[in-house]
Amino acid sequence: IPVTNTSVNPARSTGVALFVGDWAVAQLWLFWLAPIVGAVLGALAYRMIATKED
Repeated sequence: IPVTNTSVNPARSTGVALFVGDWAVAQLWLFWLAPIVGAVLGALAYRMIATKED
C-alpha cells in the first residue's frame, strides 16, 4: 500500500518481519489473522444473504 508501505500479502510480510525482527515480528500476527477473519466473515455474510428460501 503506497501510503504506509505495508504489504497485504502475509507471506511477503513474514519474510520482511523475520529479517527486521523486533517490532515487525510483534505485529506479524495481524497480517495472518486479518485475512483469515475476513474470509470467515465474508463466507458467513454470503451464507446469510444468498441462502435459498424454501
